[in-house]
Amino acid sequence: MKLNRSCLTNREAWEKAFVKLPEFDWDKMTKTTDKSPRWIHFGAGNIFRGFIAVLQQRLLELGLEESGIIAADTFDYDIIEKIYIPFDNMTMLVSLKPDGTMEREVVASVARGIKADVGNKTDFGYLVQAFENPSLQMVSFTITEKGYALANFRGELFPVVEKDMEEGPEKAGHAMSVVASLLLKRYLAGGFPLALVSMDNCSHNGEKLKDSIVAIAEAWTEKGYASKSFLSWVQDEDKVSFPWSMIDKITPRPAEVVQKLLEEDGIEDMAPIVTSKNTYIAPFVNAEIPQYLVVEDRFPNGRPDLEKAGVYMTDRDTVNKTERMKVTTCLNPLHTALAVFGCLLGYNSIAAEMRDEDLTALVERIGYREGLPVVTDPGILSPEEFIREVIKYRLPNPFIPDAPQRIATDTSQKIPIRFGETIKAYLADDKLDVQTLTAIPLSIAGWLRYLLGVDDKGNAMDISSDPMLSELKEQLKGIRLGERPGREEGLEEILSNPLLFGTDLVKAGLSGTIEVMLCEMLEGPGAVRKTLHRYVK
Repeated sequence: MKLNRSCLTNREAWEKAFVKLPEFDWDKMTKTTDKSPRWIHFGAGNIFRGFIAVLQQRLLELGLEESGIIAADTFDYDIIEKIYIPFDNMTMLVSLKPDGTMEREVVASVARGIKADVGNKTDFGYLVQAFENPSLQMVSFTITEKGYALANFRGELFPVVEKDMEEGPEKAGHAMSVVASLLLKRYLAGGFPLALVSMDNCSHNGEKLKDSIVAIAEAWTEKGYASKSFLSWVQDEDKVSFPWSMIDKITPRPAEVVQKLLEEDGIEDMAPIVTSKNTYIAPFVNAEIPQYLVVEDRFPNGRPDLEKAGVYMTDRDTVNKTERMKVTTCLNPLHTALAVFGCLLGYNSIAAEMRDEDLTALVERIGYREGLPVVTDPGILSPEEFIREVIKYRLPNPFIPDAPQRIATDTSQKIPIRFGETIKAYLADDKLDVQTLTAIPLSIAGWLRYLLGVDDKGNAMDISSDPMLSELKEQLKGIRLGERPGREEGLEEILSNPLLFGTDLVKAGLSGTIEVMLCEMLEGPGAVRKTLHRYVK
C-alpha cells in the first residue's frame, strides 16, 4: 500500500491496517482550491501536517469547506520535492497514546505543495494567482520564531534582508520579503482584504509578523518599488489583519519504531529523509493527541469555521492570556528545565526524565508552587488542569520520542520569557517574595552549568545550537568543573543582563542564590545530581 491518491480507491486494505481515510471528494477539493483558494500556509513541516492540516480535513469532512490548503515553503524546498509531491501532498498522521496504542489517519486536505521561490516561475506563479484571487481569506505560518527575524540580536539586518530591501520584490529571498512581495501583487490586483495568521509558538506572534512585513514594505516604499498607498494598505488592519494566536502540540521528529510498525502493516516508503537543509522528516508525522489552538478572531475577508474543528476563536486579550499561561508558567518553563537537566544527567528522552523523582519534583515545583501564584488565567482553559495534564500525561508519555537536546535549542531566546516573566511578576507583587523562588533560580543555574559543555559525569557534552552560544561561552570561559568561580569570572555581568533573563537578576536579589547553586553544581562529578536533589526535596 502506498500513500498517494490510490489509497482513496483501495479503502478496504487501509482499513484492515487500522488507517482512517479522508471522507471527502479529494479530486473536487483540489480543483476547487485551484479555482477559489481560501487558505495558504507557509511552513510545510510537522506541526502543520500533524495539526493545522487536520483542522481543514475536519471541515471538509463536515461539508463546511470545499477547498483545501496550499502549503508553501520558503526555506527547505526538499520537503516539497521529496515529502509532498511523491505522496500527492498527503501525510500519514500517527497519534501516540500514553498506553502505547496508536491512531492512524491519512491527512489529505493539502491541495498543493509549493516552493515559495521567486525564481521558480511555475510554483511562484501559482502563488501569485492565489494571492490575487479575491476568494483568499487567510495566510497562516509555522516558520519558527527565527523565520520572522530581519536582524540579529545586535539589531543588524541580515544580509539577505538588506539585499531584498535594495533589490525589491521581484528578487525577494527572505520569507518575510517573499510574503510582502505576494501582498504587493494582491494589492495591485484590487487590494482585497486578507488575514495573515502566525501560528508559531512564540509570544505576540502576530505582532512579530506584522512588524517584519511592514518593515519590508517601508523599505520598498522608500526605494520606489511600492507606493505609499500599498504601505498604508498593509498597515490598515481592516484590510490586512495580523491576528495573534497560541498553539500547543508536540510533533517530534519521526520515530523509527513508528516507521517499522507502519511498514509491518504493509504501508510502503515510510522511511525518513534528511534534506539538504538538515531537516529530518518523513512521509508520516508522529504526534501526541492533546492539542490547543487559540486564535484572535479578526478576519476581514471571512474565514473557515475553525471553531467547528476545535479551535478557540476569541479576542486578543484572551489569546495573550492563554499564551502567557502556557509559555510563562504551565508548560514551556517545565520543558526548558527538563531540557537543561536532562542533557546534564545523560537523558535522551523527556518521558524518561519524568520517571526521575528529582526531575518530577523540579517541574512540579516550577508549575504548581512557583508558577500558579502569578499565572494568568485566560478563562477558557484552567491553568491548574493544564499543568496537571502536562505533568501527569503529556510529558511522561513514553511513546512521544522527544529529546531534551532538541528542546535545549535556542535556550537563550527562551529564558527571558519562560523564567523572567515569573520573576518580574513576583517583583511586581507586594504580597509575594522573590526570595522564595527555588526551582526557577536552580534551573537558571543549571543552564549556566550546561553551557560549560560538560555533563554531570565530567565528560564532554554537545551543546544545542543557540544564537548567543559563542558570546556566552566566551563570558564563561574561566569557569571550570571542580573550581569555585571568582567574581572576575563574568557571572555578575551575565546575571545582570536583562536581555537574557527579562530582568536584572542582580537588582532582583537572585544573583547570589543562583551563584551559590552554580558553585554547588561545579564541585565535581555528580554535583549536579546532588544539588538538584538537595533543593527539590
